[in-house]
Amino acid sequence: MFRDVAVTLDERFRRLAVGNARLEKLAEGCRWAEGPAYFPAGRYLVWSDVPNDRMMRYDETSGAVSVFRAPSGYSNGNTVDTQGRLVTCEHGFRRVTRTEHDGSITVVASHHDGKRFNSPNDVVVKSDGSIWFTDPAYGIDTDYEGHKAESEIGGCHVYRVDPQSGAVTRVADDFVRPNGIAFSPDEKRLYVADTGATHVPDGPRHIRVFDVAEDGGLAGGSVFATCTNGLFDGFRLDDFGRIWTSAGDGVHCYDPDGTLIGKILVPENVANVVFGGPKRNRLYICATTSLYAVMLYVNGAKTF
Repeated sequence: MFRDVAVTLDERFRRLAVGNARLEKLAEGCRWAEGPAYFPAGRYLVWSDVPNDRMMRYDETSGAVSVFRAPSGYSNGNTVDTQGRLVTCEHGFRRVTRTEHDGSITVVASHHDGKRFNSPNDVVVKSDGSIWFTDPAYGIDTDYEGHKAESEIGGCHVYRVDPQSGAVTRVADDFVRPNGIAFSPDEKRLYVADTGATHVPDGPRHIRVFDVAEDGGLAGGSVFATCTNGLFDGFRLDDFGRIWTSAGDGVHCYDPDGTLIGKILVPENVANVVFGGPKRNRLYICATTSLYAVMLYVNGAKTF
C-alpha cells in the first residue's frame, strides 16, 4: 500500500499521496534502467537499459514489455519534443539524436567547437523547440555504459541547441558532472543535478537552479537542494513546481522552496522518473534493474 512506501517529512506532502495506491513493478531484467519518456498519444513509455545497449517499451494499455531498439548506441536520457518525437542521449556515439515519425534517426548534436561530446546524459526540450542537455563523462569512463575514451572537450558542461539554426551553445561550464535536467513549469528556471561526488571526494551531490533569459542564457546557479541519500540523478516537476527526483532510497519530493517534504521508498536505487498516464498523475520510476510506477494526487507539469 502507498502508506507503506510513502514517508511524509512535511505536512505539505501528505495531500500528495494516494492512500490506497501501491508501488507497482512493471518490468525487470535491466542492468541500469534510465531515461524514461512517455508518449501520451500511444500511451506507452520508452526507457533505456544502458549497459545492455537497448531501449525498452512499456505499453500502458496492455502491460506488455518489449525491446524498442537494440542496439541503441548505449542510450541514456530520453525526452519528447514539441512534435511528439523521441529525443535521445547516446553514450556510445557521443551525440544527441531525434527519432522521426517514420523511424529514421536525425543527429541533433555531436560536436561543440569541432570536438566530440563526452557522453550526453540527460535532455529536456523547451516549448520554443530548443534542446538542452548535460554532458558528463560516464559513457567514456569505462566500457560499461559506452566506449572508454579520452575527453576531447576537456570538461563536463551543459548545452543548448538552437531550434532554428541548430547551433550548439555551452550554457554552463562550472559543473563537475552535470546530470539530470528539467525546467520549471513556466520555463523561467532550469534545474540541473551535479553528481560530481562519483569522481571527486566530497564532491557535489546536489541540484542547482538557474534563471533562464529570453535569449537562452542562464544566470544564478545556486544550490537548490543537496541529496540526503545517495545522489540525485534524473528528475521531473509537477504542475505546482515540486521536484520529484531520484535518490538512493527512492524518489524524493521537494517543495519549490527547496524543502524535502516526502519520499516514495523504492527497493532499488532510482535513476530517473517521468509523469505519464492520461492525466499525467502516474509516476514512472526507473530503478536499477526494474521499472516501477505509482499513482499520485498530483499531475506532472504540462510541457507543451
